[in-house]
Amino acid sequence: MDAALIVGLGNPGSAYRQSRHNVGFMVADELASRLGASFREGPGEYLRASAREAGVTVSIIKPLTFMNGSGEAVLGALRWTGAEPARTLIVLDDFHIPLGTLRIRGSGSDGGHRGLGSVIAVLATEEIPRLRCGIGSDALPAGGERRGFVLAPFGAGELEAAAAMVARGADAARTFAREGLQTAMNMHNTA
Repeated sequence: MDAALIVGLGNPGSAYRQSRHNVGFMVADELASRLGASFREGPGEYLRASAREAGVTVSIIKPLTFMNGSGEAVLGALRWTGAEPARTLIVLDDFHIPLGTLRIRGSGSDGGHRGLGSVIAVLATEEIPRLRCGIGSDALPAGGERRGFVLAPFGAGELEAAAAMVARGADAARTFAREGLQTAMNMHNTA
């Protein structure tokens, strides 16, 4: 395990910076900060940061393709890093699980998430680890529009739980990079 790629999914630009849909970017930023790494433009359509820890080169990317085009950025980053899909962790928001919940899996469908769907389509496999970060739908007003909900920032009453989840998400990504998928699942999956 000498190379790991952590991919935070989100949308570039200040308009989206604090949105629920950008939790992947938030986790990527937190992980890079902890590793003392800074983001710069990649050779592809992504920002990249890299550090070496516990004998592993940890590369972190944030696609600049917007959510629906994430797969092309991930493909380019895999070529840049030499990491295998099995050593790549996609970090994304999940509307269907409660705020603060982390779910790490080694494979599966996109669950309706277009960013993950793009990655699966471009790589032509569902066998790619992912860390789903719950943004909860319980705050969605009755009859509310899902797109507007995920693109909105967390509410004042959600900020503490969201910040704690981002910190735990960075812990989980770091464990994945250093110790692998099974250990990350055992240590960081929550209900």
